[in-house]
Amino acid sequence: MTQQLIVGLIVAAAALYAVWRWMPAGWRRGAAQKLAAGTHRAGWVDEVRAKELAASLAKTSGCGSCDSCGSCAPKTPLKQPEADQGAIAPSSTHGR
Repeated sequence: MTQQLIVGLIVAAAALYAVWRWMPAGWRRGAAQKLAAGTHRAGWVDEVRAKELAASLAKTSGCGSCDSCGSCAPKTPLKQPEADQGAIAPSSTHGR
């Protein structure tokens, strides 16, 4: 009987992890805020630790969600190389 309970707890924990991991980022951030606020209201953690918990739970791990790694696109647009001022630019009066 004890083994079945332990296996059940392990399976439940794995299922919760999988749901949390593949949850859309917006839902995950909202759920992390609510969970952290609940732990603070219950008196399990102070306000600072609740904020740290919410930030930690809202993060994603590695790939699979495009809200944290920043590898898809630069945060600022790339600048076009400026033309050298010393280079000869084509003009309609050049060479006449």
